[in-house]
Amino acid sequence: MGENILEVKHMTVTLYENGEEYKVVNRISFTVGKGEIVGIVGESGCGKSMTALALQDLLKNHIKVTEGSMMFDGRDLRKVTPAERRQINGKDMTMIFQEPMTSLNPLHRIGRQVGEVLQLHGSYSHAEIEKRTLEALSMAGLPDPAKTMRMYPHELSGGMRQRVMIAMGIIASPKLLIADEPTTALDVTTQAHVLELLQRINQQTGTAVLLISHDLGVINKICSRVLVMYAGKIVEQGRTEDILRNPIHPYTKGLIASIPTRRMKGVPLASIPGRVPPVTEEKPPCPFASRCDKADKRCFTEYPGRKTISDEHILWCHIDKTGKKPGKQSKL
Repeated sequence: MGENILEVKHMTVTLYENGEEYKVVNRISFTVGKGEIVGIVGESGCGKSMTALALQDLLKNHIKVTEGSMMFDGRDLRKVTPAERRQINGKDMTMIFQEPMTSLNPLHRIGRQVGEVLQLHGSYSHAEIEKRTLEALSMAGLPDPAKTMRMYPHELSGGMRQRVMIAMGIIASPKLLIADEPTTALDVTTQAHVLELLQRINQQTGTAVLLISHDLGVINKICSRVLVMYAGKIVEQGRTEDILRNPIHPYTKGLIASIPTRRMKGVPLASIPGRVPPVTEEKPPCPFASRCDKADKRCFTEYPGRKTISDEHILWCHIDKTGKKPGKQSKL
């Protein structure tokens, strides 16, 4: 990929609770190229949504970014002023949240909520706002934008509300759109439509997309690259095709094995034993060690450093591509 719109380096997000400090996201690094669609995948509790909230500066008061840098379009998001941040959020960088029903104001009509973005980020006339709101709703795939503008959130289906959220996200022509589980609770057909919509917006407008999901099947549909997260760390990353064809980390293999296919009809789905450890629980250097059938003593005593498999395929595991334990690694 060419020039990056987003560069995150060694970002750590810390939770402060009852006098203790817990790392919710632990020194992760990744990039999103201009016009690229990148996915972040992992089970609930792995730090995906916390990463998105950190990028948008929407963390709660007792959760803070304590280390690293977040460079967006040449600016370090940790160093911008509150006024600069308000200009970035909603205009240059926007976010679609998991549950549109709780994200939309039930007391206001759809047209007002979508158009409000332009009221906050520019000096547009009422006629211009209405025109662009209609265009955004149309691009988001709403069948009758003029009618939708006059409706309230409770009058729309879940899929239509999600499309409204997408319209809000794209109306200001952002450079980066963060989609946090945008297909959660949607039926399979509506899910496919939403993913196709995100891909079409990316192709037509050049907006980069950071897609967060717990489902590798969803990531596979539209993402060129994928980051696999576990317990606040990135454990494997690379081109989606490479990761799906040649997964190396045991956690990635477990996620892929759990994807249902037509050939698996009547066969129980594979599952990963155990659970993602809560942030307050002490973890071994490799946080997946307690759930991994290939773990040995080293996994419980030494953090697996970065290992380059090929091109953009990067791994953080003591197992190499041959299934053997590699030698001493760097602690990056």
